[in-house]
Amino acid sequence: MNLEERFNVIRSIGEECIQEDELRNLLANKPQPICYDGFEPSGRMHIAQGVMKTINVNKLVASGCKVKIWIADWFAQLNNKMGGDLKKIHVVGQYLIEIWKAAGMKVESGNVEFVWSSEEINSRAHEYWPLVMDIARRNTLPRILRCGQIMGRSEQDELTAAQIFYPCMQCADIFFLKADICQLGMDQRKVNVLAREYAEDIKRKNKPIILSHHMLPGLKEGQEKMSKTDASSSIFMEDDEAEVNKKIKRAFCPPKVVEKNPCLEYLNYIIFPWFNEFTVERSQENGGNKTFISFEELVADYECGGLHPDDLKTALSKALNKILQPVRDHFKNDANAKDLLKRVKSYKVTR
Repeated sequence: MNLEERFNVIRSIGEECIQEDELRNLLANKPQPICYDGFEPSGRMHIAQGVMKTINVNKLVASGCKVKIWIADWFAQLNNKMGGDLKKIHVVGQYLIEIWKAAGMKVESGNVEFVWSSEEINSRAHEYWPLVMDIARRNTLPRILRCGQIMGRSEQDELTAAQIFYPCMQCADIFFLKADICQLGMDQRKVNVLAREYAEDIKRKNKPIILSHHMLPGLKEGQEKMSKTDASSSIFMEDDEAEVNKKIKRAFCPPKVVEKNPCLEYLNYIIFPWFNEFTVERSQENGGNKTFISFEELVADYECGGLHPDDLKTALSKALNKILQPVRDHFKNDANAKDLLKRVKSYKVTR
């Protein structure tokens, strides 16, 4: 790819980019930028975390980036995930890695690195903790509390001391991993902005570029973010075909309505990026089979009533099942993966 092609592919990942001119400059001057992504091992993986992250990471790798995926085990413990049990958190982390590999994340390229926070911080504690302390020292408590969204909390929630410390640590991670690009969801935006403010405060020449991807909604009306805690509104990566079909059949999908329609969002952010097309199979009296080659073409057909929600849902279920089948096969046929899934399913998810 040339510079403009690389920029366009990377930029396509983000709903927002801070700042585009900095991203262009980075790509022009650094052959292999470092992209930071991260996750809390906190339960089963849904398609927003599994398929979307696979799509985004593969785009970054194809564009010449090195992707460091921060397995935030200590952070999950600070945030009381899995009841704060670090052993369970480690099992969940291993399970998540198995899913991404099975889903087709380009791990074998050598340009995707999984980094366990506990191991990396312990091995370079002399670098990490002074950085955390400096970030904490330079920010007021209200400023840190405004970052509570990154943990799934609000400013009004009663937080533990550990959870107040969490944003300072996540901000430090960006510099600790020497990240050029922060590639996280829109719900992580506030702490990434905090990192840019910190870079300005210490007069660091290059601020981390923020590339915030879209948050995929739940299946029910009004759910802005897919949640692990409501299994009926989330499609998990190892859900069987019948479960996917049942969940999509019950999904909120009003006729001719595009705004806040989760089924259309899955098409836009998962199906079209994965297959580059979407085929609806119908009887001749209902219009016959049709293959859409762009999301915009599909939206136009749906808004005018040419595409019925039932036909869309049937085709969406089929496409999702095709993506998820290799993951199901892996967890069925690989003994280690099967054991990990069994253990994760037995754990109680804590908020």
